[in-house]
Order: sequence, then structure tokens, then C-alpha cells
Amino acid sequence: MKIIIGCDHAGYSMKEKVKTHLHERGIEVEDVGTHSEESVDYTDYGIKVARKVSDGTFERGILICGTGLGMSMVANRFRGVRAALANDLFSAIMSRRHNNSNILVMGGRLIGDVLALQLVDAWIETPFDGGRHQRRVEKMDID
Repeated sequence: MKIIIGCDHAGYSMKEKVKTHLHERGIEVEDVGTHSEESVDYTDYGIKVARKVSDGTFERGILICGTGLGMSMVANRFRGVRAALANDLFSAIMSRRHNNSNILVMGGRLIGDVLALQLVDAWIETPFDGGRHQRRVEKMDID
């Protein structure tokens, strides 16, 4: 698996920890930034990740900003993107099982690093249930 990851300044510290964790799991990571805690526009990084998931370059992505709200809003503007804001384990797991989420979004100012790594692991390891959920997922892409 190869994952694209991006953040704004509020998510930088957490992104670095998540990136290290993914590497330790043997997962290749493309980091599109930001690369410091200097203030940036979250939209620029949300677009970079969502575009590459939308066009199929990456199967999955991770976005981190202060609350996760802005990144979620930006990412879900792209066709085929199912970005899920998950700041608890149940949400991360269900976003995969029932919604086949392909971008995990977390709030760097809302959760700690330990929980963030647990969310990443659960999200990566949880399969999509398919079945009745497949037709619902297909209805998400509206022209």
C-alpha cells in the first residue's frame, strides 16, 4: 500500500509522527507538505491529496489540520473522494466498513498522537464490507 499525506501548520507535528509510523509498518508514503509549523492555507494541501486520490494515483490518503473540518470539506469536493473525519476509533472503523473512505482526516488540535496512530492503524486494517453498502457508496458521486 502507498499513502499520500498532507497537513497544514496545525497538523505538522502529528503528520510527522504518522509518517514515521507508516514507514515502520512498511507503508510507502508521499508527503505533499506542509513541512513546518509556519502558517499556511489548509486548502492547498487538501487539494494536493484529494486530487491524487480522485485521479487514482493513490488509493488512500491522510489529511491533518487543526480540527479536520476544513480538510474534510476541501477533500470531499473531488469526485470519488470519500474523506472521513475521524477523531475516535468507531468513526475510523465505520468509515471504512460502511463508507469505503479513502481519505482519513484527523484534527491535530483535538486528539493526541497515540490516538492518531491507533486511528491510522484501524483505518488501514479495516476492510470495506461491500454488499448493501456498495450501492450507497456509488450514489455519493453526483454530477
